[in-house]
Amino acid sequence: MSFHHPERLESEAKILLNTLWEKRNSLSAKDRLAIPVQEMPSQNPEERISNFAEVALGYSETQAKLEALRCLQCKNKPCVIGCPVKIEIPSFIQAIIDGNLQKAADIIKENSLLPAVCGRVCPQEDQCQKPCTAAIALKDPNKAVSIGRLERFVADWGMKNGAKTPSVKKETGIKFAIIGSGPGGIVAAADLRREGHSVTMFEAFHKPGGVMIYGIPEFRLPKVIVEHEISTLIKMGVEVRTDFVVGRTRKLLDLINKDGYKAAFIATGAGLPKFMNIEGESLVGVFSSNEYLTRINLMKAYDREVSDTPLFLSKTIAVFGGGNVAMDTARSARRMGSTVHLFYRRTENEMPARKEEIENAKYEGIIFHTLQNAKRFIGDQYGKLKAIECLKYELGNPDSSGRPRPVEIKGSEFSFDTDAAIVAIGNECNPLISKTTPGLNANKWGNIIIDDSGKTSLDKIYAGGDIVLGSATVILAMGQGRTAAQSINNIL
Repeated sequence: MSFHHPERLESEAKILLNTLWEKRNSLSAKDRLAIPVQEMPSQNPEERISNFAEVALGYSETQAKLEALRCLQCKNKPCVIGCPVKIEIPSFIQAIIDGNLQKAADIIKENSLLPAVCGRVCPQEDQCQKPCTAAIALKDPNKAVSIGRLERFVADWGMKNGAKTPSVKKETGIKFAIIGSGPGGIVAAADLRREGHSVTMFEAFHKPGGVMIYGIPEFRLPKVIVEHEISTLIKMGVEVRTDFVVGRTRKLLDLINKDGYKAAFIATGAGLPKFMNIEGESLVGVFSSNEYLTRINLMKAYDREVSDTPLFLSKTIAVFGGGNVAMDTARSARRMGSTVHLFYRRTENEMPARKEEIENAKYEGIIFHTLQNAKRFIGDQYGKLKAIECLKYELGNPDSSGRPRPVEIKGSEFSFDTDAAIVAIGNECNPLISKTTPGLNANKWGNIIIDDSGKTSLDKIYAGGDIVLGSATVILAMGQGRTAAQSINNIL
């Protein structure tokens, strides 16, 4: 996402929309394909590096209508096929054109309880927008209809204008337990509650929301939005119990065998940080991205006026990784006043992070070092990090991920001086539940094994999201939550 001044974008959109609006219902496919993609208004990079306010400002109604006119309303709906929760995308886009934003919001809410979240953080470019006919016709994946931005526009309108709480059927008296309050758990809870069942959501932290609260920074996903979505669940009648660690506070099977829950859905995510397993990783000044982001996001370390949460402040920080978490970490550190260097052992083309997050990081002054990685961390006499011995790489043949394998260049070692380093190479699954639940099968990485219905190796126990997939996306976790809820309802 480059910098686009809101006033300029609005002015340009108004001029173009005025020429198209009267014939909006008779536009040909050629006319629609000629409409330019509406860019996202955003904060000026020079200003946003000193605050944690949201970077993307959202479409105006003018921009939303103009972007909606780009939709070809395909009968085969390839975008819906690409959506893990099967939102009726052409229908809600048409409702935007018709000026019926309440209808648009209702259509989205039929399949997604988290549109304001998904519209901001989901990789639509790899899901609903990837098969978009407009992008295929224009031979440019970047020219797909901006479904995610339109979803965000509708969701934000709904929050401002009192969006309806999803209806709940007659009470059944049947109890279900949801373990974890992240996106997968939220969707499963909502779908089960819609059917009239009693649903309790158990969360280990003191705030519900999972990775959306502790992992994703405020400047990308304002926490007030997550809190609004959680409040919708509570209005529906879902009970949320925080500071409750299933496996410690209460065993999983006790919920079923002693507490009367008919079934349980495990959606605890993947919150155990991965490390590089190299020399010096225990030095003062070397952190996991998990700890760093949790202190900033969940515990508000960036806001000194309201929080006493300690955070290691440094002049220079080296961040290792190339995914969205690495970008979130680097951009957060930049806002805390550090000069930030990001190291990745492949090239930028192989980075798994979203393209717009990479662009944002560059605009905000993050210094990229590709084809480089840490070999060991070097400490001073007091056990504090003072430098990193790094290696240079070249790309070899593809590995199991399909990306070129990074190959060390012999003799390429060099020293990089820094007083802090953050390892952001991903997370693993916490084995607590699988180790405290006899008969619950998991693979060697700790991911719980499920079948196509979301059922685990144990009767009445289902699972989904990152605890099954590893570090995935919000919308994929939501899709698995929906699948499990459907399976449970089918059994009943």
